[in-house]
Amino acid sequence: MDFHLYAQLKETALQASCRLGNPLFYARHEQELSLSSAYFEASSTISRCLQFLDEAKLHPAHGILHCEKVAREAGAILLIERQERGLLDTDRGAMLLSVQIAGLLHDIRRSEADHPVAGSREAERILRDFDLEAQYKRYIVAAIRNHEAFKKVLSSADEPALLVSDCLYDADKFRWGPDNFTQTLWLITESFQIPLRKLYQDFEEKLEGINRISETFRTDTGRRYGPEFVELGLKIGKEIYREMRSIMELT
Repeated sequence: MDFHLYAQLKETALQASCRLGNPLFYARHEQELSLSSAYFEASSTISRCLQFLDEAKLHPAHGILHCEKVAREAGAILLIERQERGLLDTDRGAMLLSVQIAGLLHDIRRSEADHPVAGSREAERILRDFDLEAQYKRYIVAAIRNHEAFKKVLSSADEPALLVSDCLYDADKFRWGPDNFTQTLWLITESFQIPLRKLYQDFEEKLEGINRISETFRTDTGRRYGPEFVELGLKIGKEIYREMRSIMELT
């Protein structure tokens, strides 16, 4: 494996990310992100869920840090959406807990075929002994089942169920932005020992596929900020690709 060349490419990605800056979502919704994180860190139920995540058994690029970030940002999206829709605060805590649990557990079977279905079944099993009302358990399980892009979404007439599902989806797809090219890509190449030439051969096609994610965001918040996440990620990806092309021309 070309470790020194991969280190060079990773540095290219990090420099590009620093130059481009963070997506606007983080500056405009610092309060909601802070509230979601505070709830996440204070919840004993969240702590219990974390005990079911074994880093060694998770997909290398979708480990605990990924799941935690999705959980926190899904919570922030839910808070934004509830405020913009004028929803009452009566069930806010339960809804926030539901979407954060869904975020933590959504990739628990990421390495398996049809992982949303496998993950939803595992989440249902895990939550069986949790002191949550049945409706919120259903929201969590359905959200995990619905979090894959370009797959049929299980519809529901239950607006809270759809909200949890859509917030999880959008937070997960935010990861196709800068995170994908500054973190995820390198975890994959290292874990699976991907030769640089192989990465280069497939890279341009992969970039084109990622661009399609921009059209799939489900909440108003996701549609407002998600395309910028993807755009920034693709800009970083294109810089990586140019650097790889230069390296390939010299070898």
